[in-house]
Amino acid sequence: MRVRVNGKDRDFPSTVRTVEDLVAHLGLADRIVVVEKNREIVDGNRREEAFLADGDRVEIVQFVGGG
Repeated sequence: MRVRVNGKDRDFPSTVRTVEDLVAHLGLADRIVVVEKNREIVDGNRREEAFLADGDRVEIVQFVGGG
């Protein structure tokens, strides 16, 4: 499946079916992130229900602390 993530087209294996799968595949499962799919924010509690389709556009924003 081909999904545009943060402005770049990327191919993902068939095991990446949901936003939750995508976040885990990208190694971000243990981080605080906000995910937008096709211009709509995906609630963190509903990522397992947010299925991806070929051509979807996903934006992932990570929070970074600093001082």
